[in-house]
Amino acid sequence: MADDRTISTDTPSKQKAKEFAKSRRGPILGAIFLMATSAIGPGFITQTATFTFQMGAAFAFAILVSILVDFAVQMNIWRIITVASKRAGQLANEAVPGFGYVLGILIVIGGLAFNIGNIAGGGLGLNAMLGIDAKLGGIITGLLAICIFLWKRAGRIVDIVVMILGVGMIVLTIVMAIVSNPPVGDALRQTVLPDDINFATITTIVGGTVGGYITYAGAHRYLDSGLTGPEHVKAVSGASMNGILVTGIMRYVLFLAILGVAASGFTLDMADPNLNPAGAAFQYAMGEAGLRVFGVIFWAAAISSVIGAAYTSATFLSVFSKKLNDGWPLRIATVAFIAVSLVLYMLWGAAPASILVFVGGFNGLILPIGLTIFMYIGWFRQKDLLQGYKYPVWLLVFGTLATALTWYMGAVSVGPIFEMITGA
Repeated sequence: MADDRTISTDTPSKQKAKEFAKSRRGPILGAIFLMATSAIGPGFITQTATFTFQMGAAFAFAILVSILVDFAVQMNIWRIITVASKRAGQLANEAVPGFGYVLGILIVIGGLAFNIGNIAGGGLGLNAMLGIDAKLGGIITGLLAICIFLWKRAGRIVDIVVMILGVGMIVLTIVMAIVSNPPVGDALRQTVLPDDINFATITTIVGGTVGGYITYAGAHRYLDSGLTGPEHVKAVSGASMNGILVTGIMRYVLFLAILGVAASGFTLDMADPNLNPAGAAFQYAMGEAGLRVFGVIFWAAAISSVIGAAYTSATFLSVFSKKLNDGWPLRIATVAFIAVSLVLYMLWGAAPASILVFVGGFNGLILPIGLTIFMYIGWFRQKDLLQGYKYPVWLLVFGTLATALTWYMGAVSVGPIFEMITGA
């Protein structure tokens, strides 16, 4: 008697390939949201609120530039790292001997500065959400992040946490944007035809959402999926595009949410040393509920960015010792990184909001250095470092233009950013 069950036409090898791809979905989604939540951290939220109140709808142009730079940077960085199947530090060392160490030091320093701001943001978020003292809130945020990495299956936990936090942030920000009723028409016009262009502002916002460790966060996590090499370029491109799309939507929606409040005539009390621009905007638009919503968004952005900054910075430490490449040693290095960030946060006397603005400018100045070496690899080291992969010229051209732009913005912004840092 014939067996009427459906018989699979897949060969064992095809079935194994499907099962492997399915098992890799977690790390891939984790990479997408790790990049997205790292790019939309408390620094970016604070910078967006500060600059939107200063520039109004003209700040939309800076948001557009950040999205375009993000596309050029992430599409190239993800592709180069995953085609080579090597982390950025190792790849940079092979391209220019010793440069991987330089890049590693810069990323770790920048990541440390970012993480101090991220922990500070966690404190501000818990203060707004639950009324907890901001300093204590920062300590709680840092300790919770440490606990996540001490978990036996830390990688899977990280993927789930950043996905949940990312979706929650987007939904709540959309609600705020609807309530604040921004002048969308004016914002769209000034996205391409701004009344004012401020390069220091653009450098800071680009640094806060693309610079430093953020450049490499998603790509390094994607390496853990195992779907690397020239044969997986299509999957890599799709994942990086999804990450860029998520961050782009969040950036513009957040800007519109704050713009609605700024356009209503509400002004910030810049004399208040404890001012949190975004929190003030949310509270004005939605009352006490708005403050709580802001607290949830800000804390979610903070702890997901603490995770991203610590993980990515720790992966750069592996360039100094192969023992830190993966597994338990990498997790311990990540925990140590968070612990050091937490101690420095407790010792830093600056107001949390000022820390968050500073780190964006600092990492914006680091960004072009790493981009330059990766553009060099894309143009001239395809045969050896990229396994003979024929790199798309249009993508290299776009990436090179973005690199030149970040060098220019960094050069013209050093003075203003220094003044921002020192208060001179």
